[in-house]
Amino acid sequence: NNQGLIRCFSFFIKGHFDEEVFYLKNCVVILAAGDGKRMKSEKPKVLCEVLFQPMLRWVINACEKSEAGDICIVKGKGAEQIDAFLEGKYQTVMQQERLGTGHAVMQAVDFIKEHVGGHLLVLCGDAPFVDEMTIREAYQQHIAQKNSATVITAELDEPKGYGRMLRADDSIIGIVEEKDATDREKMIKEVNSGAYWFCIEDMLAVADRLTNDNNQKEYYLTQFVPLLIAAGKRVGGFRAATDHIVLGANDRAGLLNLNRIAAEKIIQKHMANGVSFLSTDGVLIMPEVTIGQDTVILPGTILKGNTKIGNGSVIGPNSLVEDSVIGNDTVFNASQCYQSKIHDHVKIGPFCHIRPNSEILDHVKIGDFVEVKNSTIGEYTAVSHLTYVGDSDVGKNVNFGCGVVTVNYDGVNKHRSVIEDNAFIGCNTNLVSPVRIGNGAYTAAGSTITEDVPADALGIARARQTNKEGFAAKKLEGRKRKL
Repeated sequence: NNQGLIRCFSFFIKGHFDEEVFYLKNCVVILAAGDGKRMKSEKPKVLCEVLFQPMLRWVINACEKSEAGDICIVKGKGAEQIDAFLEGKYQTVMQQERLGTGHAVMQAVDFIKEHVGGHLLVLCGDAPFVDEMTIREAYQQHIAQKNSATVITAELDEPKGYGRMLRADDSIIGIVEEKDATDREKMIKEVNSGAYWFCIEDMLAVADRLTNDNNQKEYYLTQFVPLLIAAGKRVGGFRAATDHIVLGANDRAGLLNLNRIAAEKIIQKHMANGVSFLSTDGVLIMPEVTIGQDTVILPGTILKGNTKIGNGSVIGPNSLVEDSVIGNDTVFNASQCYQSKIHDHVKIGPFCHIRPNSEILDHVKIGDFVEVKNSTIGEYTAVSHLTYVGDSDVGKNVNFGCGVVTVNYDGVNKHRSVIEDNAFIGCNTNLVSPVRIGNGAYTAAGSTITEDVPADALGIARARQTNKEGFAAKKLEGRKRKL
């Protein structure tokens, strides 16, 4: 990529081997072989979702943003589901038997050997809060201290259940599991996150010394620390800025907690950027969403995917926006929008459905129980209530009466209609596509329009009314007696 070319060019200009070029040979192994038994799920644990995206996606995103290196995922039970999720974008290896974290990493030994001369980042696929900054800063410390391994750690007020870090000055001299810790060691608050940077050559040099001499008969990644120290190598520890780095989920309660923490962190970020929340009840915002200053997010709002909200808008309550753009000073009330664009000064809702590939231009008003699909709505147009606009190009300053339907599907094919500027579509009009309503044209209420209506013309397409005298009196005679 371009960044890689720049780094290589920098290497040649400097005329010596520097750490920026070294960085190009780095790689990442993500441990994702957990089977999710305690989740009571048919899918692997790493595919359980935090804010609508799998935990594994969070970890991969952090790796890609930090440019940590080539990625390999270690998979286990449910491998076919992980393959489907990854869509062939990343290398994978299989851990047939779950024999510990050290065993899992060594399943990727061929991938790791391809990157000899660089460094290896090991992450847990079910720890979604690893972030770009932690990965980058841990790597910088790893290089600056010339470590063979750097353990990413966190400070916990309640460290129970975690391995404690044993330090001597700025070096790590060991990791002790809680069950093996002395009372004094249990007082240590710095814990192992399960994430590491390794010098690949140093790691591979001691890899054959891993043993499973423990009650579980498993090979642990933590064993690399004493092995490297015994080989005379240096091991360091990088303290992450937040204790969230260690958090994972083994069951649905833990997953709920991750969702709660993720939601709160994202809301805090948006408030710091000038977004208002009157209440955060039911508000869920995915990490990729951007929101402009002075926008208000009301309770029950869900913002998903690559959604962008402009300045000064009001979103909610009880609204869902996914992979869409909403402009400035727009009100989006109790409605849903998918893969569409809504411009500035628009009022939508309540109870509207904006389906994919729609574009709503400035100053449009869309009222209650309106559905728009694969259509463009021009400036200052009003679609006030109980209307379906599908596969249509609607001009400026058009008025739709109540109950209008664009009849766009003939049972086999979809057809498109055009409604030009300044048209007036009367209540309960059916526009049988394909049809064109000309500039300034009018359709009479109750019409079924099957042919084009010229500009400034009135289109009437309904049966002539006939009144039958006395019919109703006879028909309703029995009903009147009952009343």
